[in-house]
Amino acid sequence: MSRNGDVNQPTREFPEYPTDSGSTDPAPADRPAVEPDEPADAGRRGPARGLLLVLGAAALVMVILLGTQVTGLWPSWRNPFAQETTDRSQPPLLKSIRDLSRYVAAEGNFQVVVDLETDRKYVPDFLLNERTLFVGAGRVEAYVDFSKIAEGAVVESADGKSVEITLPAPQMSDTNLDIEKSYVFAEKRGLLNRLGDVFADDPNRQREVYRLAEERITAAARDSELAARAEANTRKMLEGLLRSLGYQTVTVTYAAP
Repeated sequence: MSRNGDVNQPTREFPEYPTDSGSTDPAPADRPAVEPDEPADAGRRGPARGLLLVLGAAALVMVILLGTQVTGLWPSWRNPFAQETTDRSQPPLLKSIRDLSRYVAAEGNFQVVVDLETDRKYVPDFLLNERTLFVGAGRVEAYVDFSKIAEGAVVESADGKSVEITLPAPQMSDTNLDIEKSYVFAEKRGLLNRLGDVFADDPNRQREVYRLAEERITAAARDSELAARAEANTRKMLEGLLRSLGYQTVTVTYAAP
């Protein structure tokens, strides 16, 4: 409230402003100046807006990462730099078909370690040297080829109660290397060998260790009891089959290999 003698003086609590918007009276000297284009809380909105931008960018990065990792949740989000594998292999070509009359009576699984080294005399190993340790796993089958049974190899007794069969000797199949179980354990190459690979890489460089592994597995199969096991299994199979046909005595012999 103002006193009667000071009607033109503002109060101590609040300054007196004109209420008429159309008045042309100048503003009092102590009236605070307010910029019309700048809100009063502009100073507080600046840091808040920056914080919201940072949080939004972090959320966007998180969504992208989750989209690339959790493909089942967002399959449309994918890593643009992800590794892709393209199979341009040609369809298989059937080259031949042959009828087989072999009875596979036994199978042997072998493993061999090939230590192959190639170097030059009077040349240091660190310059020119190749050494490969290869672990080869392969399978060899022992079979009896029934298509090679000669005429007159089956002799039946007069009373029909016994029969004698002469079979060809069991044979060994080629060694079948198991690619999934065969691998290069260690490889050492000289400086000049590595330098040569830069200019002319040989994709068949390890063919020799594969060939040696097959040869050694084949030799090991011949020296094993695989052939004897094939003879016993074939004899047992034929005895059971012919006895079921009414023969009481079955004799199975093998021709000389």
